Amino acid sequence: MILIEIQILRAAAALMVVWHHARHEAGLLAARGAGPDLDPGMLLPWWGGVDLFFVISGFIIVYASGRLFGIPGGRARFLAHRVARVVPLYWLVSLVFLALALARPELLGDAAALVHAPGTILAGFLFWPAARPDGTIQPLYGLGWTLNYEAFFYGLFALGLGFGRRGAVVWLALALVLLVTLGALVPGLPVPVRFWANPIVLEFLLGAGLALAHREGFRPGISLRLGLAGLGVVGLLLAARLLGGEGAADGFLRPLLVSVPAALLVAAALGPERDAAQVAALPVPLRGLVILGDASYALYLVHPFALRLGREALLRLGLAPVLHPWGGLAAMLAASVAVALLVHRFVERPLSRWVRDRLDHGAAQNRVRAAPTPVPPGRRAD
Repeated sequence: MILIEIQILRAAAALMVVWHHARHEAGLLAARGAGPDLDPGMLLPWWGGVDLFFVISGFIIVYASGRLFGIPGGRARFLAHRVARVVPLYWLVSLVFLALALARPELLGDAAALVHAPGTILAGFLFWPAARPDGTIQPLYGLGWTLNYEAFFYGLFALGLGFGRRGAVVWLALALVLLVTLGALVPGLPVPVRFWANPIVLEFLLGAGLALAHREGFRPGISLRLGLAGLGVVGLLLAARLLGGEGAADGFLRPLLVSVPAALLVAAALGPERDAAQVAALPVPLRGLVILGDASYALYLVHPFALRLGREALLRLGLAPVLHPWGGLAAMLAASVAVALLVHRFVERPLSRWVRDRLDHGAAQNRVRAAPTPVPPGRRAD
Protein backbone atom coordinates (compact mmCIF):
# COMPACT_ATOMS: atom_id res chain seq x y z
CA MET A 1 0.00 0.00 0.00
CA ILE A 2 1.34 3.42 -0.94
CA LEU A 3 0.30 7.04 -0.78
CA ILE A 4 0.47 8.08 -4.42
CA GLU A 5 0.36 11.77 -3.56
CA ILE A 6 3.55 11.40 -1.52
CA GLN A 7 5.19 9.67 -4.48
CA ILE A 8 4.12 12.52 -6.73
CA LEU A 9 5.56 15.03 -4.25
CA ARG A 10 8.86 13.14 -4.33
CA ALA A 11 8.90 13.54 -8.11
CA ALA A 12 8.05 17.24 -7.76
CA ALA A 13 10.85 17.79 -5.23
CA ALA A 14 13.42 16.18 -7.52
CA LEU A 15 12.18 18.12 -10.55
CA MET A 16 12.45 21.38 -8.60
CA VAL A 17 16.13 20.71 -7.94
CA VAL A 18 16.74 19.67 -11.55
CA TRP A 19 15.03 22.82 -12.82
CA HIS A 20 17.12 24.95 -10.47
CA HIS A 21 20.34 23.52 -11.88
CA ALA A 22 19.06 23.44 -15.47
CA ARG A 23 18.59 27.21 -15.32
CA HIS A 24 22.32 27.51 -14.67
CA GLU A 25 23.16 25.24 -17.61
CA ALA A 26 20.87 27.29 -19.87
CA GLY A 27 22.80 30.38 -18.80
CA LEU A 28 26.05 28.69 -19.82
CA LEU A 29 24.54 27.92 -23.23
CA ALA A 30 23.81 31.61 -23.66
CA ALA A 31 27.31 32.56 -22.50
CA ARG A 32 28.76 30.36 -25.24
CA GLY A 33 26.84 32.16 -27.95
CA ALA A 34 23.84 29.86 -28.27
CA GLY A 35 21.34 32.70 -28.10
CA PRO A 36 20.05 35.39 -25.75
CA ASP A 37 20.21 34.80 -22.03
CA LEU A 38 17.32 32.79 -20.62
CA ASP A 39 15.64 34.19 -17.54
CA PRO A 40 12.86 31.79 -16.52
CA GLY A 41 12.31 33.78 -13.33
CA MET A 42 11.81 32.60 -9.78
CA LEU A 43 8.14 31.72 -9.62
CA LEU A 44 8.97 29.16 -6.92
CA PRO A 45 12.08 28.58 -4.79
CA TRP A 46 13.33 25.74 -6.97
CA TRP A 47 16.21 25.06 -4.57
CA GLY A 48 13.49 24.37 -1.98
CA GLY A 49 13.05 20.93 -3.50
CA VAL A 50 15.72 19.86 -1.01
CA ASP A 51 13.63 21.14 1.90
CA LEU A 52 10.59 19.33 0.55
CA PHE A 53 12.71 16.17 0.26
CA PHE A 54 13.69 16.44 3.93
CA VAL A 55 10.08 16.75 5.11
CA ILE A 56 9.07 13.81 2.90
CA SER A 57 12.02 11.78 4.18
CA GLY A 58 11.01 12.35 7.79
CA PHE A 59 7.49 11.27 6.91
CA ILE A 60 8.46 8.14 4.98
CA ILE A 61 10.93 6.86 7.57
CA VAL A 62 8.33 6.92 10.36
CA TYR A 63 5.45 5.84 8.11
CA ALA A 64 7.27 2.85 6.61
CA SER A 65 8.92 1.55 9.80
CA GLY A 66 5.75 0.29 11.48
CA ARG A 67 6.94 -3.32 11.74
CA LEU A 68 10.29 -2.35 13.28
CA PHE A 69 9.26 -0.38 16.37
CA GLY A 70 10.22 -2.12 19.59
CA ILE A 71 11.13 -5.51 18.07
CA PRO A 72 14.42 -7.37 18.58
CA GLY A 73 16.81 -6.55 15.76
CA GLY A 74 14.63 -3.67 14.54
CA ARG A 75 17.45 -1.15 14.61
CA ALA A 76 19.84 -3.38 12.67
CA ARG A 77 17.22 -4.19 10.05
CA PHE A 78 16.26 -0.54 9.62
CA LEU A 79 19.87 0.52 9.17
CA ALA A 80 20.52 -2.37 6.76
CA HIS A 81 17.62 -1.24 4.56
CA ARG A 82 18.74 2.39 4.69
CA VAL A 83 22.30 1.48 3.76
CA ALA A 84 21.03 -0.63 0.87
CA ARG A 85 18.78 2.18 -0.30
CA VAL A 86 21.22 5.09 -0.10
CA VAL A 87 24.81 3.91 -0.20
CA PRO A 88 25.30 1.89 -3.44
CA LEU A 89 24.18 4.52 -5.95
CA TYR A 90 25.77 7.39 -4.04
CA TRP A 91 29.10 5.61 -3.84
CA LEU A 92 28.92 4.72 -7.53
CA VAL A 93 28.15 8.31 -8.55
CA SER A 94 30.88 9.63 -6.24
CA LEU A 95 33.39 7.23 -7.80
CA VAL A 96 32.42 8.42 -11.28
CA PHE A 97 32.86 12.01 -10.12
CA LEU A 98 36.25 11.17 -8.60
CA ALA A 99 37.35 9.52 -11.85
CA LEU A 100 36.35 12.64 -13.77
CA ALA A 101 38.24 14.83 -11.29
CA LEU A 102 41.36 12.77 -11.92
CA ALA A 103 41.00 12.41 -15.68
CA ARG A 104 39.42 15.76 -16.68
CA PRO A 105 39.79 18.21 -13.81
CA GLU A 106 39.03 21.17 -16.09
CA LEU A 107 35.44 19.94 -16.35
CA LEU A 108 34.77 20.21 -12.61
CA GLY A 109 36.19 23.59 -11.64
CA ASP A 110 37.08 24.05 -7.98
CA ALA A 111 35.77 20.60 -6.99
CA ALA A 112 38.65 18.95 -8.85
CA ALA A 113 41.08 20.32 -6.25
CA LEU A 114 39.59 17.91 -3.70
CA VAL A 115 41.53 15.02 -5.22
CA HIS A 116 44.42 16.38 -3.16
CA ALA A 117 42.35 16.19 0.05
CA PRO A 118 41.95 12.44 0.68
CA GLY A 119 40.53 12.98 4.16
CA THR A 120 37.64 15.02 2.77
CA ILE A 121 37.01 12.41 0.07
CA LEU A 122 36.91 9.58 2.63
CA ALA A 123 34.62 11.58 4.92
CA GLY A 124 32.22 12.06 2.03
CA PHE A 125 31.97 8.34 1.39
CA LEU A 126 31.30 7.81 5.10
CA PHE A 127 28.60 10.55 5.25
CA TRP A 128 30.71 12.43 7.77
CA PRO A 129 30.59 16.24 7.48
CA ALA A 130 34.05 17.62 6.74
CA ALA A 131 35.29 20.99 5.53
CA ARG A 132 36.84 21.45 2.12
CA PRO A 133 40.08 23.44 1.86
CA ASP A 134 37.98 26.58 1.24
CA GLY A 135 35.99 25.99 4.45
CA THR A 136 32.79 24.77 2.79
CA ILE A 137 31.30 21.76 4.60
CA GLN A 138 30.63 19.65 1.54
CA PRO A 139 31.75 16.23 0.23
CA LEU A 140 33.55 15.58 -3.05
CA TYR A 141 30.26 15.15 -4.89
CA GLY A 142 28.58 18.36 -3.84
CA LEU A 143 25.01 17.04 -3.81
CA GLY A 144 26.05 14.66 -1.05
CA TRP A 145 25.64 17.40 1.59
CA THR A 146 21.96 16.47 1.77
CA LEU A 147 22.85 12.82 2.31
CA ASN A 148 25.06 13.76 5.23
CA TYR A 149 21.90 15.12 6.86
CA GLU A 150 19.90 12.07 5.82
CA ALA A 151 22.46 9.66 7.29
CA PHE A 152 22.50 11.58 10.56
CA PHE A 153 18.70 11.47 10.73
CA TYR A 154 18.69 7.71 10.06
CA GLY A 155 21.13 7.11 12.88
CA LEU A 156 19.16 9.29 15.27
CA PHE A 157 15.90 7.60 14.33
CA ALA A 158 17.42 4.13 14.76
CA LEU A 159 18.27 4.98 18.36
CA GLY A 160 14.61 5.75 19.02
CA LEU A 161 13.15 2.64 17.38
CA GLY A 162 13.05 0.80 20.69
CA PHE A 163 10.72 3.41 22.19
CA GLY A 164 7.75 2.64 19.92
CA ARG A 165 6.36 4.95 17.26
CA ARG A 166 5.27 7.74 19.61
CA GLY A 167 8.39 7.44 21.70
CA ALA A 168 10.61 7.54 18.62
CA VAL A 169 9.04 10.79 17.41
CA VAL A 170 9.31 12.31 20.90
CA TRP A 171 12.96 11.24 20.99
CA LEU A 172 13.54 12.90 17.60
CA ALA A 173 11.88 16.09 18.79
CA LEU A 174 13.97 16.29 21.96
CA ALA A 175 17.24 15.43 20.24
CA LEU A 176 16.83 17.72 17.23
CA VAL A 177 15.49 20.71 19.16
CA LEU A 178 18.28 20.37 21.73
CA LEU A 179 20.89 20.07 18.98
CA VAL A 180 19.63 23.12 17.07
CA THR A 181 19.47 25.11 20.31
CA LEU A 182 23.05 24.11 21.08
CA GLY A 183 24.15 25.24 17.65
CA ALA A 184 22.42 28.58 18.06
CA LEU A 185 23.85 29.32 21.52
CA VAL A 186 27.33 27.79 21.53
CA PRO A 187 29.94 29.17 19.10
CA GLY A 188 32.94 27.22 17.87
CA LEU A 189 31.40 23.76 17.86
CA PRO A 190 33.26 20.99 16.00
CA VAL A 191 32.52 20.88 12.28
CA PRO A 192 30.22 17.82 12.33
CA VAL A 193 28.18 19.12 15.27
CA ARG A 194 27.93 22.57 13.72
CA PHE A 195 26.72 21.00 10.47
CA TRP A 196 24.11 18.77 12.15
CA ALA A 197 22.90 21.66 14.32
CA ASN A 198 21.66 23.60 11.30
CA PRO A 199 17.94 24.40 11.78
CA ILE A 200 17.27 22.65 8.47
CA VAL A 201 17.25 19.33 10.39
CA LEU A 202 13.92 20.33 11.93
CA GLU A 203 12.36 19.62 8.54
CA PHE A 204 12.80 15.89 9.23
CA LEU A 205 10.91 16.39 12.48
CA LEU A 206 7.99 18.03 10.67
CA GLY A 207 7.69 15.02 8.39
CA ALA A 208 8.01 12.58 11.29
CA GLY A 209 5.24 14.40 13.16
CA LEU A 210 2.94 14.19 10.12
CA ALA A 211 3.61 10.46 9.82
CA LEU A 212 2.74 9.94 13.48
CA ALA A 213 -0.44 11.95 13.04
CA HIS A 214 -1.36 9.89 9.98
CA ARG A 215 -0.75 6.60 11.78
CA GLU A 216 -2.83 7.89 14.68
CA GLY A 217 -5.79 8.49 12.38
CA PHE A 218 -5.30 11.92 10.78
CA ARG A 219 -7.11 11.66 7.44
CA PRO A 220 -7.86 15.12 6.05
CA GLY A 221 -10.86 15.38 3.75
CA ILE A 222 -10.58 16.60 0.20
CA SER A 223 -11.59 20.17 1.06
CA LEU A 224 -8.98 20.43 3.82
CA ARG A 225 -6.35 18.86 1.60
CA LEU A 226 -7.01 21.37 -1.16
CA GLY A 227 -6.79 24.20 1.36
CA LEU A 228 -3.50 22.90 2.76
CA ALA A 229 -2.09 22.52 -0.76
CA GLY A 230 -3.12 26.07 -1.62
CA LEU A 231 -1.50 27.47 1.51
CA GLY A 232 1.66 25.48 0.78
CA VAL A 233 1.96 26.82 -2.75
CA VAL A 234 1.30 30.40 -1.60
CA GLY A 235 3.97 29.96 1.07
CA LEU A 236 6.51 28.81 -1.51
CA LEU A 237 5.65 31.73 -3.77
CA LEU A 238 6.27 34.07 -0.86
CA ALA A 239 9.56 32.34 -0.01
CA ALA A 240 10.77 32.83 -3.57
CA ARG A 241 10.15 36.56 -3.26
CA LEU A 242 11.77 36.90 0.15
CA LEU A 243 14.80 34.63 -0.26
CA GLY A 244 15.62 35.17 -3.93
CA GLY A 245 17.25 32.93 -6.48
CA GLU A 246 19.72 30.97 -4.39
CA GLY A 247 17.83 30.78 -1.12
CA ALA A 248 20.65 32.55 0.69
CA ALA A 249 19.60 32.84 4.32
CA ASP A 250 21.27 32.15 7.63
CA GLY A 251 19.90 30.42 10.70
CA PHE A 252 16.20 29.76 10.86
CA LEU A 253 14.99 31.93 7.98
CA ARG A 254 15.22 29.44 5.09
CA PRO A 255 13.78 26.43 6.94
CA LEU A 256 11.06 28.61 8.43
CA LEU A 257 9.97 30.10 5.12
CA VAL A 258 10.29 26.91 3.06
CA SER A 259 9.80 23.96 5.41
CA VAL A 260 6.43 25.14 6.72
CA PRO A 261 4.92 25.35 3.19
CA ALA A 262 6.60 22.02 2.39
CA ALA A 263 4.99 20.44 5.46
CA LEU A 264 1.60 21.83 4.38
CA LEU A 265 2.06 20.16 0.98
CA VAL A 266 2.94 16.85 2.64
CA ALA A 267 -0.11 17.13 4.89
CA ALA A 268 -2.21 17.79 1.78
CA ALA A 269 -0.82 14.58 0.26
CA LEU A 270 -2.18 12.37 3.05
CA GLY A 271 -4.90 10.81 0.95
CA PRO A 272 -6.09 7.20 0.92
CA GLU A 273 -3.58 4.39 0.59
CA ARG A 274 -3.62 2.59 -2.76
CA ASP A 275 -2.59 -0.92 -3.72
CA ALA A 276 -0.67 -1.90 -6.86
CA ALA A 277 -3.84 -2.52 -8.88
CA GLN A 278 -5.19 0.94 -8.06
CA VAL A 279 -1.88 2.53 -9.01
CA ALA A 280 -1.90 0.65 -12.32
CA ALA A 281 -5.36 2.02 -13.04
CA LEU A 282 -4.27 5.65 -12.70
CA PRO A 283 -4.20 7.91 -15.78
CA VAL A 284 -0.89 7.71 -17.61
CA PRO A 285 0.42 11.14 -16.51
CA LEU A 286 -0.23 10.40 -12.83
CA ARG A 287 1.22 6.91 -13.13
CA GLY A 288 4.29 8.41 -14.76
CA LEU A 289 4.76 10.79 -11.84
CA VAL A 290 4.44 7.90 -9.38
CA ILE A 291 7.14 6.03 -11.31
CA LEU A 292 9.31 9.15 -11.32
CA GLY A 293 8.74 9.42 -7.57
CA ASP A 294 10.24 5.94 -7.24
CA ALA A 295 13.21 7.12 -9.30
CA SER A 296 13.55 10.48 -7.50
CA TYR A 297 16.75 9.47 -5.69
CA ALA A 298 18.38 8.48 -8.98
CA LEU A 299 17.13 11.71 -10.58
CA TYR A 300 18.63 13.76 -7.76
CA LEU A 301 22.02 12.07 -7.99
CA VAL A 302 22.53 11.74 -11.75
CA HIS A 303 20.93 14.89 -13.12
CA PRO A 304 24.11 17.04 -12.98
CA PHE A 305 25.81 14.56 -15.31
CA ALA A 306 22.80 14.46 -17.64
CA LEU A 307 22.46 18.25 -17.70
CA ARG A 308 26.10 18.83 -18.56
CA LEU A 309 26.16 16.10 -21.18
CA GLY A 310 22.96 17.50 -22.64
CA ARG A 311 24.43 20.99 -22.75
CA GLU A 312 27.55 19.80 -24.54
CA ALA A 313 25.51 17.69 -26.97
CA LEU A 314 23.32 20.66 -27.88
CA LEU A 315 26.39 22.79 -28.53
CA ARG A 316 28.37 20.22 -30.51
CA LEU A 317 25.41 19.19 -32.66
CA GLY A 318 24.55 22.80 -33.37
CA LEU A 319 21.06 22.41 -31.89
CA ALA A 320 21.35 24.98 -29.11
CA PRO A 321 20.69 28.05 -31.31
CA VAL A 322 17.77 26.25 -32.98
CA LEU A 323 16.08 25.15 -29.77
CA HIS A 324 17.00 28.12 -27.62
CA PRO A 325 15.79 29.29 -25.22
CA TRP A 326 13.07 27.02 -23.90
CA GLY A 327 13.67 24.11 -26.24
CA GLY A 328 17.21 23.58 -25.01
CA LEU A 329 16.10 23.73 -21.40
CA ALA A 330 13.29 21.25 -22.09
CA ALA A 331 15.72 18.91 -23.87
CA MET A 332 18.12 18.91 -20.92
CA LEU A 333 15.26 18.27 -18.48
CA ALA A 334 13.96 15.40 -20.61
CA ALA A 335 17.45 13.92 -20.82
CA SER A 336 17.81 14.08 -17.05
CA VAL A 337 14.51 12.29 -16.49
CA ALA A 338 15.30 9.62 -19.11
CA VAL A 339 18.75 8.93 -17.68
CA ALA A 340 17.34 8.78 -14.14
CA LEU A 341 14.66 6.25 -15.11
CA LEU A 342 17.26 4.05 -16.80
CA VAL A 343 19.66 4.28 -13.87
CA HIS A 344 16.86 3.52 -11.42
CA ARG A 345 15.70 0.48 -13.38
CA PHE A 346 19.02 -1.06 -14.35
CA VAL A 347 21.48 0.16 -11.72
CA GLU A 348 19.87 1.46 -8.53
CA ARG A 349 17.25 -1.24 -8.00
CA PRO A 350 19.54 -4.25 -8.70
CA LEU A 351 22.33 -2.79 -6.58
CA SER A 352 20.03 -1.98 -3.67
CA ARG A 353 18.44 -5.43 -3.79
CA TRP A 354 21.84 -7.12 -3.88
CA VAL A 355 23.13 -5.15 -0.88
CA ARG A 356 19.89 -5.58 1.09
CA ASP A 357 19.92 -9.33 0.63
CA ARG A 358 23.43 -9.50 2.07
CA LEU A 359 22.82 -7.17 4.98
CA ASP A 360 19.36 -8.51 5.85
CA HIS A 361 19.06 -12.21 5.05
CA GLY A 362 15.40 -12.21 5.98
CA ALA A 363 14.64 -9.83 3.12
CA ALA A 364 15.46 -12.42 0.46
CA GLN A 365 13.58 -15.16 2.29
CA ASN A 366 10.47 -13.03 2.67
CA ARG A 367 10.45 -12.12 -1.01
CA VAL A 368 9.55 -15.65 -2.15
CA ARG A 369 6.52 -17.37 -0.65
CA ALA A 370 4.73 -20.56 -1.54
CA ALA A 371 1.36 -18.86 -1.39
CA PRO A 372 0.09 -15.42 -0.53
CA THR A 373 -1.00 -14.88 3.05
CA PRO A 374 -4.38 -13.17 3.24
CA VAL A 375 -4.93 -10.29 5.63
CA PRO A 376 -7.46 -11.39 8.28
CA PRO A 377 -10.78 -9.53 8.23
CA GLY A 378 -10.76 -6.35 10.26
CA ARG A 379 -6.97 -5.97 10.11
CA ARG A 380 -4.89 -3.74 7.90
CA ALA A 381 -1.34 -4.28 6.78
CA ASP A 382 0.98 -1.78 8.48
